[in-house]
Amino acid sequence: MACPLHKLLLFTALLILQLIATCKATIMDNHEERDSVHRQVSNVGWEVTYDPPNLNMDMSTTRNVTLRIDRITKADLEDIQSVQFKSEREHVAWVENGTIVLEPLVASIAYNGSFSVVANFLGQTNFFVELVRKNGSSETIKSSTLPVTVIRPERVIDHVFTVSVILLISILYINFGAALDVGALKQIALRPVGPVIGFVCQFVFMPLLSYGLGHLLFPDNYELQLGLFFTGVSPAGGASNIWTVALGGNLTLSIAMTTISTIAAFGMMPLWIFTLGRTIFQKANLVVPYSRIAYTAVGLVVPISAGLLIQRYCPRFSRLLVRILKPMSVILILFIVIFAIVTNLYLFELFSWQIIIAGLGLPLLGYCFGFLVSFLLRLPFADSLAISVETGIQNTGIAIFLLRFALEQPAADLTTVMPVSNAIMTPLPLLLLLVGLRLHERSKRRAENSLIPKTETDPVIATP
Repeated sequence: MACPLHKLLLFTALLILQLIATCKATIMDNHEERDSVHRQVSNVGWEVTYDPPNLNMDMSTTRNVTLRIDRITKADLEDIQSVQFKSEREHVAWVENGTIVLEPLVASIAYNGSFSVVANFLGQTNFFVELVRKNGSSETIKSSTLPVTVIRPERVIDHVFTVSVILLISILYINFGAALDVGALKQIALRPVGPVIGFVCQFVFMPLLSYGLGHLLFPDNYELQLGLFFTGVSPAGGASNIWTVALGGNLTLSIAMTTISTIAAFGMMPLWIFTLGRTIFQKANLVVPYSRIAYTAVGLVVPISAGLLIQRYCPRFSRLLVRILKPMSVILILFIVIFAIVTNLYLFELFSWQIIIAGLGLPLLGYCFGFLVSFLLRLPFADSLAISVETGIQNTGIAIFLLRFALEQPAADLTTVMPVSNAIMTPLPLLLLLVGLRLHERSKRRAENSLIPKTETDPVIATP
């Protein structure tokens, strides 16, 4: 049974990587060609300096920057139509009246000017000096750029959200520890077909899929790549048990896989983040936050250990925690999604068709792959359904928690948009499937009722 699974996973991984490589190469070639036409580097020997040399700004604020240009010669200005001070990403920050006026009065000219930089939206951009020739072509000065970082000012509601997420996740993991049935895990270990399939789907296919989708849909946006990747390497969400029950899947298998997934995440998440995820950190010029991720992992082990101790020494209280496990999971999911939306309404300004497709595509492909693998290995339908749901649903709360604590601003905010999108889109395919199953059951019951023969109490029409 392991051999077909291994071949299927290998084929799928190779297919995804090949598709990513092909699409990314095409996209990057188009970007490079476009940039080579519109962003040619000038050969003039001007020296550009800025005061201050970099800017860190809050959203919706304005700062003045002094720009100085040295080594300008009269010959340089003969073929120049205009000189502009511009931003690479004007939706992040832009400059008011960025026209630079140079008058060729003497053989050697130095320019000093002051400009107002307006911080519009969180992110990072570079300001540069652009020359426009009389023939219409544009060139950039290669000597210097002004890096600008725009972040959100800290608010009380942000701290409330962070503390609330930490508290709820800690309580949920205490509940997981209290509900951990060591005996049931031993029974499953004797025939671990379903959990093994679920583990491979959850921690092999989903990380590769999230990495591939990120590179395919966001070839130049490393923050969104990172946010999608952190979502893909997260363990299964507690909502998977609820959806498994609603759809008629194997609840026992779902709970076992959720437990195994949660425990395995302490090793699998750092493994993926420090290996495949490192490539995204390097391209984004971000430092891999080893210590913060380690502290987070340890911080999640503590509440699970507390839950195990409660289960052993306070069985009555442990049973209470088990009973509220599902409601707590629902509360956590709803709280994170609703509170994250309310406190981070600005994130919807970042929503695009790529973000919507990524948020919907990750769980949808996870559902399909988990069910396909289980079906090919001839597992019962209820087991296949449980594995499918377990594969597609990610614990977005863990992803948001890690991103918030592992990254500095504005990367922490920019990456959060992906788990928020995933949390919003994940229930949609399951809701459609649930409605479809209910309609199918109703039509089936109607068909069965129509075939029931008439009873003796039915009126008999007398014959003449």
